[in-house]
Amino acid sequence: MVNVAALQAELKPGNTVQLVDVRTPQEWGTGHIDGALHIDWFDDDFKVRVAKLDKEKPVRLYCAAGGRSEEAREVMREMGFKDVKDLDGGISAWKKAGAPLVK
Repeated sequence: MVNVAALQAELKPGNTVQLVDVRTPQEWGTGHIDGALHIDWFDDDFKVRVAKLDKEKPVRLYCAAGGRSEEAREVMREMGFKDVKDLDGGISAWKKAGAPLVK
């Protein structure tokens, strides 16, 4: 897991972190972290879409509170991703910390 402050540091320009929002389209529409890719955990093609990411670069995942991103992390590790972590507390923790969202 990664906390809000650590994720913010990893998202600075020049870093190679791939940020993935695994929430539903409805949740995504309420606001997301700038630069995130949207790959819905519940989509049938989740694995197909995730497989297009670079397995050698760090991946950071988030959902609403941490449950789905934890499951997605395990699936991605099984798929051969080297460095996958999820945001502790999900976007709820991000909002609570006052971190910015985009719509």
